[in-house]
Amino acid sequence: MEDLIKALQIFLKYNNTRCPTCCVHDILLIDPSIRFEDVSEEDKKELDDLGFFFSDEFDCFGSFRFGSA
Repeated sequence: MEDLIKALQIFLKYNNTRCPTCCVHDILLIDPSIRFEDVSEEDKKELDDLGFFFSDEFDCFGSFRFGSA
């Protein structure tokens, strides 16, 4: 759970929406208002280490590690 909290704290720097996540087909998706190009290279690396990637299919960051399965 600590890794999920770290990732959410990173995403919080880029937006603080009321409904920041959803799960679709076992992937946890992050609010698409957080654009890939707005996230720093350092934060992208940290998010990758924490199990998050940018999904071209959903046009947002996501993680299978923290999905609904």
